[in-house]
Amino acid sequence: MSDSNRTGLSFFLTGLPGLEAVHAWLSIPLGAMYVASLAGNGLILWVVRSEPSLHRPMYYFLSMLAVTDLGLSASTLPTMLPMYLLGLREVALDVCLAQLFFIHTFSIMESSVLLTMAFDRLVAIGRPLRYGAILTGRRVAGLGLAVVLRSTGLHVPAPIMLKTLPYCRHRLLSHSYCLHPDVMKLACADTRLNSAYGLFVVLSTLGLDAVLIVLSYGLILHTVLSIASKAERLRALHTCVSHVGAVLLFYSPMIGLSMVHRFGRRASPSSRVLLSYLHFLTPPVLNPIVYTVKTKQIRRRMLRLFGSGGGAARVPGSRGLRQREKRQAEVAEEPRK
Repeated sequence: MSDSNRTGLSFFLTGLPGLEAVHAWLSIPLGAMYVASLAGNGLILWVVRSEPSLHRPMYYFLSMLAVTDLGLSASTLPTMLPMYLLGLREVALDVCLAQLFFIHTFSIMESSVLLTMAFDRLVAIGRPLRYGAILTGRRVAGLGLAVVLRSTGLHVPAPIMLKTLPYCRHRLLSHSYCLHPDVMKLACADTRLNSAYGLFVVLSTLGLDAVLIVLSYGLILHTVLSIASKAERLRALHTCVSHVGAVLLFYSPMIGLSMVHRFGRRASPSSRVLLSYLHFLTPPVLNPIVYTVKTKQIRRRMLRLFGSGGGAARVPGSRGLRQREKRQAEVAEEPRK
């Protein structure tokens, strides 16, 4: 394909099949989800940054997760919301390739952050007395840098390889955003190299991360079961609830989508689209809610933030009560064997 023809090349997006007549109405809940994602994750970042007591590895990793969720939402927004709201279905080749790069990069980044958070819980429960010595500020920053380099480095070749392929006249995508497998199958050329590379990236990132997260929780359960006190065991497990919820929110739709693509050949196209939306749209919306509800420190800061002018802080004796609650929460987060 000549460069001139490639310059004007574009693809066409697809919404929910059979619901084209109500796409404009569907833009309302979608817009609400994007606003909720921006507000929730932005609030998590603000709370962690503004509260010195939250300047600890666990909350640094939570901030990384919030940044990743914001990036994932921002990656799908440019094509998805305009398509449903304004009916703009055409997307240029370069825009499409840029979007799929960022979508897959932030998706792998989220998986990597979830893995580092599992490691954080493993150290907090398995080596509570050495938690601060193991997860120093420099090591946390190094883990964050490794997450970024791993996610971006693995996906740089994908859009470059897709850019060189010729594409057929039928250029209708299966989703309202660009994904690597979706664009690749529209090429009028041999894509075995692209397919093999995509499989390598998925197995070496999402697949490997999932296995390591499961192994981490196997070690956590082994450590927890060795704790004599039942109360201490429950307290240790409680510190993992938020992270387990985030892992399930991220991996469950992805596994379901893989099963549908492989075994559900008779499944309706709408089911595949909905599972894809659940995978990319719900974690950025629900992760801040899960961590706010299940993490006492963040919940307390939220209540103080939205309280009536901080009046509770001026109640006599409340300062000592807050200090005792803070100490109890720290003990709960870092259970001793």
